[in-house]
Amino acid sequence: MTIDDGFIEYRNFTCNDGVRLSDDKRFIDFIDAGHDFLLQQINSGRPIYGITTGYGESGANPTAIEDAQELQKNLYRFCGVGVGEYLSAEVSKIMLTVRLASLSKGKSGVSYDLLKRFELLLENEIYPLIPSQGSVGASGDLAPLSYIAAVIAGEREVIFKGENRKTIEVYNELGITPYVFKPKEALGVINGTATMSAIAINAIKEFEILLKSTESFVAAIYEVLICDTTALEPFVHESKPFDGQIQVAKNILQKCEGSKLTQKAFSRYENFHLEREQNIQDRYSIRCAPQVLGVVRDNLEIAKKWIETEVNGVNDNPLIDHIGKRIYTSGNFYGGYIAHAMDTMRICVGNMADLVDKEFALLIDHKFNKGLGENLKINKKPTHHAFKLAQITLSSLSADILMNTNAASLYSRSTESLNQDKVSMGTTSARNFAKQLPDLANMLSIAFMGIAQAVDIRGVDKCSAKLQNLHSEIRKDVAKLVEDRRLDLDIRSINKMLIDGKFI
Repeated sequence: MTIDDGFIEYRNFTCNDGVRLSDDKRFIDFIDAGHDFLLQQINSGRPIYGITTGYGESGANPTAIEDAQELQKNLYRFCGVGVGEYLSAEVSKIMLTVRLASLSKGKSGVSYDLLKRFELLLENEIYPLIPSQGSVGASGDLAPLSYIAAVIAGEREVIFKGENRKTIEVYNELGITPYVFKPKEALGVINGTATMSAIAINAIKEFEILLKSTESFVAAIYEVLICDTTALEPFVHESKPFDGQIQVAKNILQKCEGSKLTQKAFSRYENFHLEREQNIQDRYSIRCAPQVLGVVRDNLEIAKKWIETEVNGVNDNPLIDHIGKRIYTSGNFYGGYIAHAMDTMRICVGNMADLVDKEFALLIDHKFNKGLGENLKINKKPTHHAFKLAQITLSSLSADILMNTNAASLYSRSTESLNQDKVSMGTTSARNFAKQLPDLANMLSIAFMGIAQAVDIRGVDKCSAKLQNLHSEIRKDVAKLVEDRRLDLDIRSINKMLIDGKFI
């Protein structure tokens, strides 16, 4: 990944290719020209927010030019009030990259020297240790981003080679000199949406695996519950042409290809009088699955587009236009797009959880599972109960997810002497989205274990190639349930397969 001429293309939401700053003199001169223009404005005696004034509501307090360096140092120090669990090294790495992307556009008034410090941290895999809580998502992610600024200055702690260590110890070990911030530079580091964006990026990658796996689960349900594929036919979805809905129906139908269990399109009409126990239509959770998951797919694409725009934009304040010789005090640090994207994605996760809950309930209930038996029992002794409690655990997880779908963006808190009186809560929403995913993964792990049991009952040879492969993968580590046993360890085994993308 290359940062060149002030632009960074961060489209695949990973840092795996590394980050390289351009050493082209035109780029370096462009960045430094913005900083030089800012210094000229400062030396002319012009009041500039956060440089020769205090911060936030304290912006009415003028400061002396000679105090500009102390002001930058105090900024990241008084903002060091993060609490809660620490963000992962991966999220911290993405935060560094996202903040560098914004600063590299040359509209923040920072120097090229500061950009090189970001590159230095990323090259040496030195990731700031950052508490996850403390941001309301306006003026950017002030508290969490202050941990990046502090690390650049040689303070606080970092994640280095898998260990949490004092920054200065790592610097001394590697021969790195702590950086001294120039005017505006600490403010440029902490004024942005990098925390909410990084959490969103990392969670979206995991979510995509879960969405594709959910489609596999629905396809498996179509097979083991002997469902009618008429509802998946292209004609249906081209008649209401939402891209996501069309794609989901196509995906599910392809996964069912070759199955001897599903009822082929239109066959239920022909055989209706021969199969009196069969309803002419399947239940909504099955028949409407493309419509349920289609809107999720479309919302995912919107969220990814908004995240991409956010991380490739400039979310700082004030903005420095050294070409037009102007300084803009504004609000690009407001994380509204990330907040709304993450709020919507949390609703999507809730709908997915509800769908899996409904379909799994049909799978284990002998009244609805078309001969799979009570709780998917293979051992018919009345002392055995098979998946009875597994269904309860799955359903309880769906409740945990659904209780976390309230829109965080509606919980704006008036803070900082009512200066920050309308805030985005984007980081809260991104954190809560990420928190939902382990619960959904555990739901799907239980659901796939039940699917494997249903395949054993129906007969592996009757299943599609996709479902046979899925069954084989599960049976490598998890035996069929004959005698009642604890299932929590089996759930963990399947969960690992799921997260590794084995079921997509």
